[in-house]
Amino acid sequence: MKLHSETYDSYKNAEGEWSDTIPSEWQEKRVKDLFRLVTDAASADNDYELLSLYAGIGVKPRKDLEARGNKASSTDGYWIVRKNDIVVNKLLAWMGSVGLSEYDGVTSPAYDVLRQVKSDIDPRYFSYLFRTETAKKIFRKNSRGIMDMRLRLYFDKLGSITVPSPTLLEQKKICNYIDSKISLLDRKIEILKNKIAAYEKLKNAVIRYAISRGLKDDREMKCSDVEWIGEIPRSWRVCRVKDISSSTNGGAFKDDICDKGLPIIKIQQLTNSSEVKEYCSPESKKIKRDNILSNGDLVFSWSTLIYPFIYRGPKALLNQHIFKVTHKHDIDRYWMYYMLMYSSERLKTFAHGSTMQHILKSDFDNLEVGLPPYSEQVEIGRYLKDKVGNIENIKGNLDEQIARIKELKIAIINDAILGCIRVTEVSSNEVAE
Repeated sequence: MKLHSETYDSYKNAEGEWSDTIPSEWQEKRVKDLFRLVTDAASADNDYELLSLYAGIGVKPRKDLEARGNKASSTDGYWIVRKNDIVVNKLLAWMGSVGLSEYDGVTSPAYDVLRQVKSDIDPRYFSYLFRTETAKKIFRKNSRGIMDMRLRLYFDKLGSITVPSPTLLEQKKICNYIDSKISLLDRKIEILKNKIAAYEKLKNAVIRYAISRGLKDDREMKCSDVEWIGEIPRSWRVCRVKDISSSTNGGAFKDDICDKGLPIIKIQQLTNSSEVKEYCSPESKKIKRDNILSNGDLVFSWSTLIYPFIYRGPKALLNQHIFKVTHKHDIDRYWMYYMLMYSSERLKTFAHGSTMQHILKSDFDNLEVGLPPYSEQVEIGRYLKDKVGNIENIKGNLDEQIARIKELKIAIINDAILGCIRVTEVSSNEVAE
């Protein structure tokens, strides 16, 4: 069977907020005419499967995703969930935290459980509808609260929202079409992610070999007398990070935050180029030379990530949880950067904390590393900058492909679910004719 799409024969003005028009044969109904709020509490000492809702993942058994949150000590009084129920996170519905359950189980009373009231609807259709970008806007508008973090979508508001309602046959066609298309696109995304993972392994292998052995294959080696380092080239020596650099922690500028001034760089800005959200007054007495960042400075996140970065941007302030690393004049910056990248796994073995791992400054300063002569540092640094840069460019291209596929997924769901296209199922014989 091959799936095709085309526009509907005619459209009419829509009463709801989902789109300006809907197909003429579609109806519009209130959510409460399609679903009821279920508050069936589980009995004491029940053995129901504990289910949780995760944005972007959906409703899944908590045991399959233990690392993502804290496990409830008891599920007594939790809401009973049946297969094909729609679970809504009241607090995060406006961010798309809605999912269709494929399981029987229980979930936290913090969630609303919606169960269809009639047999002539396909819950898949409304699960897709409730996760569209349009739904997020409508849900936000109907949520109560004084700020984003406190917004809640209660069923009295959700139930009053008017939604498009195709016939059951049409709903099934739309959902089968979306399921098929999304499944295909998800497989493509998985292939691209596997390629990214393979290039990440290649990058790490290139860095590991160059930093631990240099660029020459046949060279005389010697024992470093440091277990984690092993053998090093005979011309190298062992030193501590504090012998070749100095590190200072970023500042805490909470009391001096303002709308304009020097941007405050946090881990988020280093990892994914997130927009700067906080600024510090230039008059703050907490500003010191050691926590001022300039383009090209080497920094190391000692909390959560435990990883080095080269800062790229205008003059800024370095927030706490990050070291600013200043290398000595006879140390090559890029060699230092890749050496810290290679050493990050070793540093993680010293990490403290369960929820937010961090290392101590003494762990960082006293880390022993193999140090090549300066001329070889420069050679290694240039080699890795070029080699790793090429690999990162390839990974970036693959990331862009994934981003485009995700945009396509959104467009496919939106167009089908709101009737912008009419989905028809055509047999292979009909296609051949």
